[in-house]
Amino acid sequence: RDMIEQADLFIVGGGMVGAALAAALADSGRRIVVLEQQLPQAFDAESAPDLRVSAISPASRQLLTAIGAWQHIEAMRSAPYQRMLVWENAEDEGTLFDAAELGENELGHIIENRIVQLACQQAMAAHDNIELICPDQLQSLSEEDGHCLVTLASGRRFAATLVVAADGAHSCARRLRDITWQQFTEHGPQSLLPLPGDYASLVWYQQPAFVRTLEEMSEAALIAAFQQQFPQRLPVLRHLVSRGSFALTRRHAQQYYRGRVVLAGDAAHTIHPLAGQGVNLGFQDVQTLAAILQEAMTKGDDIADAALLQRYQRQRMLPNHAMQRLMDVFCYGFSTRVAPSAKTTSIPTLSMVRSAALETRRRTQRFSLSTQ
Repeated sequence: RDMIEQADLFIVGGGMVGAALAAALADSGRRIVVLEQQLPQAFDAESAPDLRVSAISPASRQLLTAIGAWQHIEAMRSAPYQRMLVWENAEDEGTLFDAAELGENELGHIIENRIVQLACQQAMAAHDNIELICPDQLQSLSEEDGHCLVTLASGRRFAATLVVAADGAHSCARRLRDITWQQFTEHGPQSLLPLPGDYASLVWYQQPAFVRTLEEMSEAALIAAFQQQFPQRLPVLRHLVSRGSFALTRRHAQQYYRGRVVLAGDAAHTIHPLAGQGVNLGFQDVQTLAAILQEAMTKGDDIADAALLQRYQRQRMLPNHAMQRLMDVFCYGFSTRVAPSAKTTSIPTLSMVRSAALETRRRTQRFSLSTQ
């Protein structure tokens, strides 16, 4: 195709962070294009919970409410929780976090990532100035004549004032702009996150070789392994609804922008997934970037001005790095077997087994991570 379409803001990645950013800037009236490779599966109340979940903080809930997404989450499902217990092994008493001790009604909500993504996409779908392109993929990205030229696999081309890379830890947009990572391996404690009904997401961090052994186990053998390694206070596990393993690495981009491309969410930083906190950092990126861009749009300034993007980087890089280090301190406080590594790009990543949606003999309210 020879035609080049115009866009004020082109967001690569229509996941939780990318869709939330589009919805947050919808009232600007500017043309926003969101690119996503694959639509999330529609919500089915009868289906078992997904493998990937997040612990949505009260601050993230406020953002999701403001952009019109929380109402859609409420129409689907979520699990509020008041206490959280994290442990390393079966003998470990663990560390308890209690909302009451913090003067809060709850610590947050455990929600499947797909539900958050669906809700954010529904919120942005209410605005005519936002176009969702899906399914399609980013093919090339170049900068010329005061704009970014974005070419998709389908052949569509866009001249965008600003491109936001919100396409996750393996960001294609970040790679095309040659923005490099700092990379660290991670290892830490185990956790269990409650889900609606009689389900929970159970997380076990281990070395890749051990994870491969777990993957090859029968359901009965894997349940037996869990029961042996996890605290006895947990109910007897009856059934594994699904299982999966994911490479686990903490990374941080050396810079959050280059030219007219800016990073947000996991494209800029990933943290230890303990208690599913990573997306909260992404939503803080959204809040900060949206405020800065909205102000520039109102003034009629160039939204890709280096001073603006530097401001965003200055406001978000240090807090994101601090949270990464906090997770390190917390995790390594449990496990002294692996010390925090120095900056590296060569150490193999560890893996984790996230056995999601474990159906038990008791309700998740009785778990250590309580929803009461």
